[in-house]
Amino acid sequence: MKKTLVAYFSQTGNTRAVAEAIFEALHGEKDIRPIDETLSLEDYGLVFFGFPVQSHSVPYKAEVFLRRVPAGQALALFCTHGSLHGHHLSQEALEYALVLAGKAKVLGSFDCRGKLSMKALDFLSKSPEHQEWTDMAASAATHPDDKDLHEAREFALKIWTTHFHGGY
Repeated sequence: MKKTLVAYFSQTGNTRAVAEAIFEALHGEKDIRPIDETLSLEDYGLVFFGFPVQSHSVPYKAEVFLRRVPAGQALALFCTHGSLHGHHLSQEALEYALVLAGKAKVLGSFDCRGKLSMKALDFLSKSPEHQEWTDMAASAATHPDDKDLHEAREFALKIWTTHFHGGY
């Protein structure tokens, strides 16, 4: 059985917290590291990859990572965002991530809310086209919370178990 990697891009710590929860839930040989420290995916049978939603999309560093995922690589995506759960803004970012990782075998995705930096929230609140989003983002100040991290662990264990024991 090959190892599992949890790779992530995080700026405020939200995505890192979710990555750590996912890592805790996994069994077997596993590694966790920021994408800047992830050179090759060839030793991994499964990769979990996480990113923060920025400007309703995938940040450039995360785009670069996703474009280099090898064809057929088993991949599970996760993201953090300031919008309400299930809102189209976060869903559009996950859909774009799927396009970027088009060669990979994507096994599932997970998203949860995450607090924004006050600097980003203040900057975006001055822009009328971001008003709806900044109203939602302000209510994400307590996330990811214990429930979010519990759900991330459940997601990880389900993907891991199915991939290595259920025939993905």
